[in-house]
Amino acid sequence: MISAAFSFSQIKGILFDLDGVLFVDEQIIEGAVETIDYIKSKNIPCRFLTNTTTRSLDSLYKKTSRLGLNIKKEEIFSPPQIAVRYLKKKNNPACLFIVEDDTKKEFREFAEDKDNPDIIVIGHYGRRWNYDLLNKLFKMILNGAELVALHKGKFWQTKDGLTLDIGAFVTALEYATGVKATVIGKPSETFFRLALEDMKVKPRQAVMVGDDIISDIGGAQKTGIKGILVKTGKYRAELVEESEVTPDFTIDSVVSLKELL
Repeated sequence: MISAAFSFSQIKGILFDLDGVLFVDEQIIEGAVETIDYIKSKNIPCRFLTNTTTRSLDSLYKKTSRLGLNIKKEEIFSPPQIAVRYLKKKNNPACLFIVEDDTKKEFREFAEDKDNPDIIVIGHYGRRWNYDLLNKLFKMILNGAELVALHKGKFWQTKDGLTLDIGAFVTALEYATGVKATVIGKPSETFFRLALEDMKVKPRQAVMVGDDIISDIGGAQKTGIKGILVKTGKYRAELVEESEVTPDFTIDSVVSLKELL
């Protein structure tokens, strides 16, 4: 529960997760469209922070538009965008991209080396994960390749329930090689701070609305942002109870946000 010293009148910006908070797969969360419209009618800046690596920014924006969400393309922050900035600072390294074909479009300015890369970038790769691939990456990392994870999520919510995410594979490679990955997306503080800077809002003036107790709420709190946990998407009461992270506030769904504001 948010402390008595905190007032929602202090809020100058709101950060939202997308999948699990505003929609699940192709199904909009009831009241999500109206909630975003309401917040924007109050001229409260919003940014949408997603760990989605299954599609490019263009495809993700088309999806939010198709679902009726009043979201501008430039308001969406996804790991591939931030990874591009990171790679540019590395003086155009040769990379191996373990990502979906649509997401790979975001990295077309970088040379790809499938045999001896400087950097391995890992995102969603679906059923293509197997022992041979993991072993290949393991050897590349031992030979000096940097490991960059677009995020380290444990699982995500689909229409079929919770589904294993890339964090399991990244962690396996870290364990086997003894090399820590550079993590781009949530819960990285850098990811949150870039969105705050874009809104020109300080951490204490913002809240994060998410369904992931670790990536959304824990990451936001480490950045100095209050965390509002929704009971939709990947939310599970038992996972919250087991976690060392305590949300500042918990609501049934994003539609309840209007009442707080």
